[in-house]
Amino acid sequence: MEPAFYRGDILFLHRGDEPFRAGEVCVFKITGRDIPIVHRVMKVHDAPDGGQNLLTKGDNNNLDDRGLYNEGQLWLEEKEVIGRTVGYLPYVGMVTIVMNDYPIVKWITVGLMGFFVLCTKE
Repeated sequence: MEPAFYRGDILFLHRGDEPFRAGEVCVFKITGRDIPIVHRVMKVHDAPDGGQNLLTKGDNNNLDDRGLYNEGQLWLEEKEVIGRTVGYLPYVGMVTIVMNDYPIVKWITVGLMGFFVLCTKE
């Protein structure tokens, strides 16, 4: 979702009863996919059951997300939306990304913490 959010930013989400509006950034998870997606709402469509269906698009993408949705799905259903972003902490999540990308960093950190626990006198 660059330039709005970057890899490593921690997003704060809210899932309320307020209707979605075009321009808001939401996090959704497509049925059958593992990773949630953060994209901007482009269009809001009133569903026949009284809910909302959304059309999303990434800020750096030329096309909308219909290619990401399941086959034959034209709109993102409200049940697939995890929440809307209400705030973020920039780059705080890089700690976990580095530890997952480079496991040696995780083991060194755990080892140092254990070493300090054993060496601390109290």
